[in-house]
Amino acid sequence: MSRCTAFFLAVLILSAPLLAWSAEPAPPKNRAEAVEVIRELRRIVTPRGVERYEMVPIGGIPQFMSIRGADRANPVLLILHGGPGFPTSTMAWWGTRGLEEYFTVVHWDQRGSGKTHLASDPEQVAPTMTPERFVDDTEEVVAWLRDEFDQDKLFVLGTSWGSYVGLKFALRRPEWLHAYIGMGQAIDIPESERRGYAFALEAARKAGNRQAVADLESIAPYAQSGGRIPLADIALERKWSDHFGGVMAYRTGQIDGIAVRLSPEYSDEQARRAYEGNVYSQDFLFSDIVGVDMSDVRRLECPLIVLAGRHDRSVNSYVAREWFETVQAPAKHFEWFEHSAHEIIAEEPGKLLMTLVQHARPLAERSGDGAP
Repeated sequence: MSRCTAFFLAVLILSAPLLAWSAEPAPPKNRAEAVEVIRELRRIVTPRGVERYEMVPIGGIPQFMSIRGADRANPVLLILHGGPGFPTSTMAWWGTRGLEEYFTVVHWDQRGSGKTHLASDPEQVAPTMTPERFVDDTEEVVAWLRDEFDQDKLFVLGTSWGSYVGLKFALRRPEWLHAYIGMGQAIDIPESERRGYAFALEAARKAGNRQAVADLESIAPYAQSGGRIPLADIALERKWSDHFGGVMAYRTGQIDGIAVRLSPEYSDEQARRAYEGNVYSQDFLFSDIVGVDMSDVRRLECPLIVLAGRHDRSVNSYVAREWFETVQAPAKHFEWFEHSAHEIIAEEPGKLLMTLVQHARPLAERSGDGAP
């Protein structure tokens, strides 16, 4: 074989993978194919990893858990989603993937939410849709996780509505927690509502949006002390608060409904119905919850971490900051997310990862939990 021929053969062999890689990949033909790509990309392949999707009996009904992590020895992080009825499992494939390298991340669809809502008869569940039952459910879930992963303590991260449930749980069972993490932390909700309304009205006037001004003025005075806010008024306030960046800092609405379209946790039918529980749950819980004031909580017996979007008007972050300054805890940390409003998991997942690795995980490591 001549040197010239050998050279060209070598070039052909070396370039073959490059030629294959440069071929345009066939686009997914449907949701199932697109989801399969995501499923394979995020598949847990580490030797001690955990990847489980299952219905667990909690509070008398089957409730959905997504449990994922690179090493089952890592500390458990249970996420209590907001809403009520607005599961974070729908966007777990995107928003919390990085956390799975440092924590065993548990997304739980609460009663009246997501896949849990779709798995039971809503009429039978209805009598149990009380705030107290959600705290009881959380206690059952945490007890189950402690036993399942043989860890005495774990992290509970409550966001929005979940921050109400999470703080109540932290007051009940602080000995089970490395720390309670509040994100979009609800404290004095009537005051939060008043500030959110004032923000929306000011933004509407600055924008010269006559329809927004008229709508908002039609529900004045809004969230006055001692009065129950009609659900229709709350919906109208949220319409314009969200429009002006109160829920996502630089968007006019939430992206969870987009994310669920590619969520491997949900079938096609489940994805279409993922948020049916949102309206169902809010009918039972929302009007009562917006009257809650927990600003008298002055001490926690477990460490406290509060994560706040600088632009959050859905659950006002400055109300949470003011409370944080007054509360005592064995250790505490407050973190501002400068480019977030109410949806930190979606808006700044990288900073969320860094913050929890730097400020939460060391609390577990000090007690002996956490993979090397």
